[in-house]
Amino acid sequence: MSARLLKRVLKEQQQQQRLQQLPREEEEDEDEEEEEQLNGNRSESSSSGPPSSINPFHLLCDEDDPEEGDDSEVVEETLKLNITKQEPSLMESNVDMLVTSSHKSKKKKKKRGKGGSLSSADNVEKPLDMILETLSLEVEGKSSSNDGVPGKAKATNVKTGDKLVKQYVPSILRVDPKYLNAENELRRIFGSKVVKSFEKNSQAGSSRQIRGGRFGSHSHRKTVLVTPSDYWPRWDGSLSMEFLETKDGNHYFRYVHLPSYDQAQKSFVAAQAIHDLNSIASILLHHPYHIDSLITMAEYLKFVGEHQKSADATAKSLYALECAWHPMFTPLQGNCQLKFSHETNKPLFTSLFTHMRNMDRRGCHRSALEVCKLLLSLDSDDPMGAIFCIDYLSLRAEEYAWLEQFSEDYKSDNSLWLYPNFSYSLAISRFYLEQQHFSKDNHADSSNSTSNDLMKQALMLHPSILKKLVAKAPLKDKVWIDIVKHSFFRSDQTGIPSLDHLINIYVERNYIIWRLPELQKLLQDAAKLVIETMETNESDANDWACVRKEAFPSEKNEYGHLLVSDFSDSVPSIPPENLQNFIGDPRMRGLAQDEDQVANQPGNGHAPRDVANRNALAVLFESMLPWVHYGDEDDGGAD
Repeated sequence: MSARLLKRVLKEQQQQQRLQQLPREEEEDEDEEEEEQLNGNRSESSSSGPPSSINPFHLLCDEDDPEEGDDSEVVEETLKLNITKQEPSLMESNVDMLVTSSHKSKKKKKKRGKGGSLSSADNVEKPLDMILETLSLEVEGKSSSNDGVPGKAKATNVKTGDKLVKQYVPSILRVDPKYLNAENELRRIFGSKVVKSFEKNSQAGSSRQIRGGRFGSHSHRKTVLVTPSDYWPRWDGSLSMEFLETKDGNHYFRYVHLPSYDQAQKSFVAAQAIHDLNSIASILLHHPYHIDSLITMAEYLKFVGEHQKSADATAKSLYALECAWHPMFTPLQGNCQLKFSHETNKPLFTSLFTHMRNMDRRGCHRSALEVCKLLLSLDSDDPMGAIFCIDYLSLRAEEYAWLEQFSEDYKSDNSLWLYPNFSYSLAISRFYLEQQHFSKDNHADSSNSTSNDLMKQALMLHPSILKKLVAKAPLKDKVWIDIVKHSFFRSDQTGIPSLDHLINIYVERNYIIWRLPELQKLLQDAAKLVIETMETNESDANDWACVRKEAFPSEKNEYGHLLVSDFSDSVPSIPPENLQNFIGDPRMRGLAQDEDQVANQPGNGHAPRDVANRNALAVLFESMLPWVHYGDEDDGGAD
């Protein structure tokens, strides 16, 4: 017999065997289907709750090519079940089928891995998106690298019935980091060319140390609050922060001093007790990022008129404090707390408040607003009184809609509109929102209270503000004389210490806004309406007086720790002829004057003995210096 004929015979035998096995396989498939149906009925009858949700990854199996068959593990399990139920005579044939099927599945997997890896990935991803959409699930993209971006609240999926509802937990005090940089805001206002030319002039000669040398070239850590200058020293790592606890969704932290910082702190306390500015300057020479020393020098430089150097010292302290942040400390999200009661946390509040005022004086109101949000979010007790600045900064930054949203969302013991600053500022924000809405739609929005109604309400709640505003702004129109003479606006005191103090803070902080003619007209129209109301119904005055007493029941000044001068734009200065009397060390002269020029110190270091016809503030500061003496027995100078 030839070889070709032998091959034909063997092929015919194989085909006959396959034909015999086909009906057996069909019977096995029918048995499997019956078993699956029985198992499904049992599971449905045993489960008392709602049907389980479909796993989207199981549905991916239906998208495979039917010619490729099932997975090897599934085939092995089903065949083993059938083997136990069939007759012993069929055991051998079924075992052969098990071996051949497993080999086929392995070959098919190899083919997929070699030729169709890309196509299989595409086939998996596309139906997955479709399945997730049908199940009302959101496919999350790449996680954002910056967790502090405002406006993107955390979303949680909560199942209510058969629907998945997203619950957003926004924070009205989220800080937008792109508005924290004052230089960016100056570029938007004046243009990049003007800012660059100013920076070149201000940086001339500023790259030298206090000693007169230069720092080596090194890179600074990237920070959010301030941008470090090239001539600043490297961060020494003398501060750190520790995590305390998580409570009510907020994370609590505290600054910690390292041993080297504790040593510098002891020296600072000793120098502060005797008002020795020379010793404080010496501390900064050896510990350039000692926070309390930087804050003290910033205040001193502000009084002597060196505002740029004062702002630089404040920025250094913020840079050091930010470098010490804990990895979990994310204050821009509004969910971190640094309690002012911890002594080590107080310098951050002082530096942030000073930094906010510095940016406000530069005209960077939006940047100052973001810093105010951060300051208010760090401690719910608001130890620095940021709540009495945030309305002013919102109006100057033209964030009118945000101010109204803040007054509704912010949690406080009293309604914010009861405070003097918010009662008037909300009326102003509504006035400008009405103008914006009218310019777009050519008609005012009648769904909310009008600006005239809100201003009238503010005047009836806090009428004593009007007389102080007329004097402080000043409002020189003759009509204001007649308005202030009315009995309802005649008094500038309420008799409530806390409220009178807050009114003084508001007038000192916000008086400049009332120089705008459109706001003067708004205030004037509302004041006339109040006078008409008081003439027809005098009992309203008593009702509003009861509201004031209920809102501020304490007989003591609860806000006495807030100084009115801290909310003022005016900065006290010392005459230039008296600057040398404050400096008894060349290092201090280098801080207060030009860092590149160090003048010779006076021969004996003593201040002039004669205090006649001199600035009183200068004499007061001189008296704090240990080396100053006002006369002796021989001269008989005044003390």
